[in-house]
Amino acid sequence: MIDLHTHTLFSDGVLLPSELVYRAKFKGYKAIALTDHVDYSTYDYVIPRIIKVSKILQDNYEILVIPGVEITYVPPKLIKEIVAECRSCGAEIIVVHGETVAETVPEQTNHYAVQAGIDILAHPGHITKEDVMLAKKNNVCLEITTRCGHNATNKEVAKLALECGAKMVLNTDTHEPENLMDNDKVKITLVNAGLDFKYFEIMQKNAFEIIKNLQNKF
Repeated sequence: MIDLHTHTLFSDGVLLPSELVYRAKFKGYKAIALTDHVDYSTYDYVIPRIIKVSKILQDNYEILVIPGVEITYVPPKLIKEIVAECRSCGAEIIVVHGETVAETVPEQTNHYAVQAGIDILAHPGHITKEDVMLAKKNNVCLEITTRCGHNATNKEVAKLALECGAKMVLNTDTHEPENLMDNDKVKITLVNAGLDFKYFEIMQKNAFEIIKNLQNKF
C-alpha cells in the first residue's frame, strides 16, 4: 500500500516519525509520505528534520519514506510562493489542505492550490468543476480520504473526478495509529464514495506515478 498523506508530532499527529513509519511497515505499507502541516512559521523548521529522519527510516526499515508537507491555511494567493519555498527546502511531496467541509478553510484555497505545482489536493470538499478541470490540466491528484469528517464529500469529489478525467489518490490523513490503512478501511471508504474496489488499484497507480516522477526529479 502507498499512503501519501500522514502526520507526526511535528504537527498535530501523536507519533514520532519512527513509530509511524514502523507501524505502517507492520501494516504492509510499501511507501509512506510524512506530510506535516506547515505554514510560513514552520516549513523551514519541519522539512529538514523530516528529510533527515526519512532517510534513516528508509535505510533501516526497508520501506520507502518520502519527506513532504501539507500546506495548511496559508492565504490562497500565497500558496504558489510557499510551494516553491517548500520545494527549495527539499519537500518532495506537496499536499495542500483543501476546502474540507469539516473546517473553515479560506475560500479559493482549492483554486490557487491546483495552479501552484502541487502533487495532491487533500479533502477538497465542495470543489467546483472548474477547479477539477484545472487539477486535471496541471496533473494534480484529488484526494479520496479515509479520515472521518473530511470524507463527507468523497462521493462528490469522486463523481466530478470521473466526469472530468482528473486523477485521484486514496490517502488516510493519519494522525493516530488506528488511522493507518488496511483492506477493510479501503473497502468501506470506496463503497461510501460510490467507487468499485478496482479504483483502489487505479489510485495506487496514480500514487506510484507521483513517486516515480519524484525519483526522476531528485
